[in-house]
Amino acid sequence: MIRWSPTAPARPACPHRRLTRLLGAELGEGFALGNSTLRPWASANFVGARHLFRCSGSSFEARALQDRLAAVEWRLPGHIVADLSVEALSPDEFTVEILTVED
Repeated sequence: MIRWSPTAPARPACPHRRLTRLLGAELGEGFALGNSTLRPWASANFVGARHLFRCSGSSFEARALQDRLAAVEWRLPGHIVADLSVEALSPDEFTVEILTVED
């Protein structure tokens, strides 16, 4: 098993950049993407990554936003969105965490 390292390169065909563009488009006007991080993830049966995006935007409801983003059909060649969560940090800041697994 390969251990995670902040200096290790992403796996080939990692969908992080594509996911960043798709999330920005799905959030739409009034929202801004901030910094994002990627952390490789694995279980006994799957290999993937956890993608964490800091976002900002006024007048959002975390649960409604999570439901809307969870209904999106993410097009990530070779990867599947396995889980998605939205967590409010303040009235105008939140994080979106997306777990992808290799298909």
